[in-house]
Amino acid sequence: MDDLPPPLLLEILSRLDDSADIARCRVASKTLNSLAPDIRSVNLKCSYLRYSKSRSPETRSSVTPFKAVFNKLVSELHTVESVSIGVEKPLRLVAYYDVEDEEDDLFLNDVSFVKEWLTKVCGELKSFSVSDFWVQSCWRRSDVLSVLSCYCHSLLELEIKNAWLSVDGLTPMPKLTTLTLEFIRLDDENLEKVNECFPSLQVLNLVGVGGLKEPKIHLMHLKSCHWTLSNAPESITIISPSLVKLILKCVKPNLLAIETPLLSDLHLSLESACHFNVKEFRELGKLNLESTGLRNLLNTLPFGRTVRNLTVMSTRWEVPVGVTKSSLELLLRVFPNVTSLTLTSGAWSEFETYPGLGGVESRSQMKGLRGITAYLTVNDIEITLSTIFFLLDNCSSLSFMALFIHRDVVSIVTSSLISRCVARNARVQWKWGMWKEGTKDAWISDGI
Repeated sequence: MDDLPPPLLLEILSRLDDSADIARCRVASKTLNSLAPDIRSVNLKCSYLRYSKSRSPETRSSVTPFKAVFNKLVSELHTVESVSIGVEKPLRLVAYYDVEDEEDDLFLNDVSFVKEWLTKVCGELKSFSVSDFWVQSCWRRSDVLSVLSCYCHSLLELEIKNAWLSVDGLTPMPKLTTLTLEFIRLDDENLEKVNECFPSLQVLNLVGVGGLKEPKIHLMHLKSCHWTLSNAPESITIISPSLVKLILKCVKPNLLAIETPLLSDLHLSLESACHFNVKEFRELGKLNLESTGLRNLLNTLPFGRTVRNLTVMSTRWEVPVGVTKSSLELLLRVFPNVTSLTLTSGAWSEFETYPGLGGVESRSQMKGLRGITAYLTVNDIEITLSTIFFLLDNCSSLSFMALFIHRDVVSIVTSSLISRCVARNARVQWKWGMWKEGTKDAWISDGI
């Protein structure tokens, strides 16, 4: 390896994801050790084993403090453009009530610790990611946002997980284009500081951010947004004229207001909303709709005419009582131009219970469907087959059906279902797969 050109060796070292692995390489080779200071990134995670050893009386004295290891790594580099520091996933899963830990050795958003290393690298720092140890960070409010805005004028990407964040002293960071806050208690109940201090954001991920009351995202350059709300705010507002993709997961806001005229890809998960205030989605072509009250939601949605690719997830299926329209009729009424439809197991089960279409208008709308993907449980093969045959008979433009059968269905039933469907309609391209909760879907045929 020592015969390789130094630039190539440096490239190899730079591709290692873990700074601990780089440290091992430095010990093994004098050449690698001499090149290591030119690496421009630090990526260090505290493992559960290290944490356990640091708490055991027998091994505690032999464990170098995690923060000291990190500081040494940073101090040895000439230029630092990317920093990623945190705890590994098994340690992130440790619950506050399961551990008595009042120390701060893994409180990584501690301002005094951050300032100690940040002042040395802030000039060239482009990316910073920190995943805190919730047991130590949940009851300690951090002013790290203020510190970062003060020192990091070239920062482009920022990710913070598992922390309690203050916005006191936060000043604008006009160069920041990507922000991720995950499992955060944020002292910015309406997101006013986020809008004011991160005006150039193009990517925003707010996952499990608590402390919000009437949050409003108003960002002119935002193109992609993933927003999962952990509480139930009174209202949710998104005003982003450049937004193209939105993933929004919430419960039941009194008001959902969305003004995103260029939105083309929407994943919406909610129970219902008392009031929608939605400007026209002229470009919306792809929609994933998830709800525990799918029928009620469909009756209130104020958009849908432009959607062509639709996925429907009913997470709490109940036998409909006193219905006058099937779930498919409701879908086609709200989304009359759909050509590709995916039904997860809950939505398909409800459709099996009441598949009939009563009106001529609904039958006419079915003619536009060209492809259907469905997840089947096959509790009664005859009912499942009659529903599939109903679709084949009424969807005259249908050319593709992909059916995933639950893995717990016995093989003889699966084989019978496949053979009878293929025999019923040979013009349709059939594709078969298997599914089960918590596992990856698997194809059992590439197309028949």
